[in-house]
Amino acid sequence: METTLRGNTPPTSGLSGNTDGALNKASSGAHSAVNPIAGAAKPAIDRVAARAHQAVDSAAGAAAPTADWLAQQRESLNAAQKKLVADTCSYVSANPLKSVGIAVVAGFLLSRFITFRFELLDRGEQIGKFGGQR
Repeated sequence: METTLRGNTPPTSGLSGNTDGALNKASSGAHSAVNPIAGAAKPAIDRVAARAHQAVDSAAGAAAPTADWLAQQRESLNAAQKKLVADTCSYVSANPLKSVGIAVVAGFLLSRFITFRFELLDRGEQIGKFGGQR
């Protein structure tokens, strides 16, 4: 007996007509049980999707004014930075020795502060609220 395959149908060699009928009946029964469940789940899924879209829209609406404010602040900070750099350049040009002296003192104090913190850490002492070991 020769078996011919059509589409995704498995070969039925050795199966009787009754077995094919029982298989089709079981498949139809399963489909008829699944279809109402799938139909009932669709409105719930649609409601969840709609709420998710509303949440995203609400978040985007809340973020828009903040983004505008940040853009304005960025422009303001850029202007302040340019003014500070220009003022510093003119001060250094007008007072070169005083500027070098200030830089040396600031570097010395910064190095002492950093060295002091590392010495405390080596001794296992806590440093401030956020630093050191607990």
